Amino acid sequence: MSALARTPLFALHRALGARFTPFAGYEMPLQYAEGLKAEHLWTRQQAGLFDVSHMGQLRVAGPGLHAALEAALPLDFDGWTSGQQRYSLLLNDAGGIEDDLMVTRLEDEAVIVVNAACRDKDLAQLRARCATLMFAWRDAALVALQGPQAERVLVAQAPAAAQLRFMQAAWMELAGTQCLVTRSGYTGEDGYEISVPADAAERLARALLDDAAVKPVGLAARDTLRLEAGLHLYGQDMDAETSVCSVALGWAIARARRAGGAKAGGFPGAETTLREMRDGCARRLVGLVGVDPVPVRSGAAIVDAAGAERGTVTSGTVSPSLGKPVMLARLESALAPEVPLFAVVRGKRHAVARAQLPFVAKRYKR
Repeated sequence: MSALARTPLFALHRALGARFTPFAGYEMPLQYAEGLKAEHLWTRQQAGLFDVSHMGQLRVAGPGLHAALEAALPLDFDGWTSGQQRYSLLLNDAGGIEDDLMVTRLEDEAVIVVNAACRDKDLAQLRARCATLMFAWRDAALVALQGPQAERVLVAQAPAAAQLRFMQAAWMELAGTQCLVTRSGYTGEDGYEISVPADAAERLARALLDDAAVKPVGLAARDTLRLEAGLHLYGQDMDAETSVCSVALGWAIARARRAGGAKAGGFPGAETTLREMRDGCARRLVGLVGVDPVPVRSGAAIVDAAGAERGTVTSGTVSPSLGKPVMLARLESALAPEVPLFAVVRGKRHAVARAQLPFVAKRYKR
């Protein structure tokens, strides 16, 4: 078995007492001494610092950059200025989701952040579809500062951070080096993701942790935070076999690329994607809340009163903020809202109810 990779912040995590776990080929901090619930609630109340350097940061440049990327992704660069960021999807020809991405437009290039487990396949697919473009991985760490105190903390390091709004980006000097800062994240809280040169990552992380409002947070709380916010996890809530419609991500298809738009279609999987956006699909991702105080995990069957399977849980946890089980599940689209549903856990049925997403309100600064 090959050795696990380590991020530029590994030594700092160890010094801070992290408990590690293998994740996407990396040795990553799962949690620290105070544990998942404390880290989760601290992020909701103060500011959590996350190491997400396992994610791939891909620089893209070359002639016809925007047109080439529009042939590979359901984006529309018209009216999209430098310093803006969008969420997008890398689809295959059948309309399945190969990965979900964050794309930032800069002056003469774009930066695409991809999921760690998808790095190699994403690069191969993008190169095949954008033969005129040049792709290179950034030698940089990626940290996320998330929570209601995130702005105050980062503004103390770089006053320009206050000017950014949700899904905007800018270059800023932090810890004595140029960093690409985006106002985005994966928790539902206001905050920033900071791409920092690898050799300056620990210096920046320590500077942020010097503020009493900031504590390190591991992957375990990152997962519970994103689930409370109703955000999808690639490889669990969606994969190459699931379509855009089935995971309720039609909003990620740019308006101009939808049926009747100025640039309708023209991206991989467009036929399936646009047809299902028009006609619907067999199953669709929804939010559910457990009635019983029993954790419901990914893979649990959702059944009706007669025991017939009507869906499957894709993500589930006991919400630290709400104190009850919450889950994402793909249910039959035609299922009437009034039909009683149950999650099957270790052979026993536990009542669940449909819930509006997100489970915990997002607090982005728009």
